Amino acid sequence: MNNVLPHITLETGKSPQHSIIWLHGLGADGDDFVSIAEEMSLPVAIRYLFPHAPKQPVTINGGLVMRAWYDITAFNVNAKQDVEGIRASQAAIEALIAQEKQRGIVADNIFLAGFSQGGAIALHTGLRHKSRLGGILSLSSYLLQVETLSSEASAAALDIPIFMAHGNSDQVVTYTRGIDSADELKKRGYQVDWHQYSMQHSVCPEEVRDIQTWLTHKLNTKPYIP
Repeated sequence: MNNVLPHITLETGKSPQHSIIWLHGLGADGDDFVSIAEEMSLPVAIRYLFPHAPKQPVTINGGLVMRAWYDITAFNVNAKQDVEGIRASQAAIEALIAQEKQRGIVADNIFLAGFSQGGAIALHTGLRHKSRLGGILSLSSYLLQVETLSSEASAAALDIPIFMAHGNSDQVVTYTRGIDSADELKKRGYQVDWHQYSMQHSVCPEEVRDIQTWLTHKLNTKPYIP
């Protein structure tokens, strides 16, 4: 497909039947989590896709142009959200999901993962995707557009497994914002596995081990039949 975001592809074995689309944070690029994926040992061959977000001015950084999934006007939880940018990134990830489906990967074998901004888009897209995906990993992140979730959420995604992780010393996306997002999802009936770590806005070795354990369990379960 020619309309998908540029991305790095990493396959851990021959003819993978599982895909993980992993989204980087603000100002980073697709290369950011390749080494972490290479470290993990999973029970099946995986095709990882690490897309590069488009470059755009980011208000919170003085209008500096950088890779971003959407604009951020302020880190305040009540700040106006870039609805147009969020929807554009959602559509871009949907195109990558469609690409994997065209390659023969069933929806239940496609996972979305992301850090910070990337985790927010992974959650936003996975909860709204018309089919139930294999799972969502949202790291040091938060829930976008809570006010539209009820009307936009996919009924098929209600039982999608969700892994959320956060540092209790995070000064970029506060711990409170992360756990409040997890609690909001739980209140709505979603299955959220919450993990917290003694770290700031980053990823730690213990977290990577927990991600590997969680993915191993989800990859070893029987395929979902709607």
